[in-house]
Amino acid sequence: MAVTAGPLRRATLTADLRALGLRPGSTVLVHCALSRVGRVAGGPATLLAALRDVLGGSGTVVVPAQTAGNSTTSRAFRAATAGMGAAGVAEAEAAIVPFDPERSPAEGMGVFAEHVRRQPGASRSRHPQTSFAALGPDAARLTAVHDLDCHLGERSPLGALHAADAVVLLLGVDWSVCTAFHLAEYRLRRPPADRAYRCYVCDAAGRRVRRDFRAPDLHDSDFPLIGRALTDAGPVRTGRVGGADARLVGLRVAVDFARGWMDEHRR
Repeated sequence: MAVTAGPLRRATLTADLRALGLRPGSTVLVHCALSRVGRVAGGPATLLAALRDVLGGSGTVVVPAQTAGNSTTSRAFRAATAGMGAAGVAEAEAAIVPFDPERSPAEGMGVFAEHVRRQPGASRSRHPQTSFAALGPDAARLTAVHDLDCHLGERSPLGALHAADAVVLLLGVDWSVCTAFHLAEYRLRRPPADRAYRCYVCDAAGRRVRRDFRAPDLHDSDFPLIGRALTDAGPVRTGRVGGADARLVGLRVAVDFARGWMDEHRR
């Protein structure tokens, strides 16, 4: 569509989402940079309303609600403490705010994801680093299982989304943030090796508790290449939602394609 000088309205976004191929009753995993969509009247609430207009009462919206900042083994923490001595790193670790699924804001996931997380009736999975939030009739079921040693695998909301035959919607973002590709890493002929992780959570009494565990060493450096190859293969619907480039693809299709690509190209 042509972007006009005025703010984008709900009806326009609804029409764009329908034209892209989003269908009623779908479960949709949304990765979104709202600023790329454009000047939206009402902000993230309007985009959410447009999605629900298309999905209807039986559809569910899912977003990443990750919180990398509470982990000493995350790229975010390592970057923040690069060059520090042992005392400085220890001080930074002591200042980490523990994860509380009811209160901890998503980090770096965008204003739309945070808006969904904060909605009355939204459910959130309990992983202290890679949680997902969901809103709709299947929200609680999709977020119920998220084991500590399974960031983005079968025992996470991604596994539930795969079973539910969900779709992935990228709005104004590229394939580098497509979390569905991570599920493929758990299914490779040569799965990633495990590594150590550490993070902090709130226990049932509200106390700050350290959690150390081992889980696969995931990476996303080749996700843009996978996304480009997937698009070239044909199953991705592309278009515009407001001013943003938009992509829509079945999550099962994306995961199966990524697994085959990684098995062939990763060493």
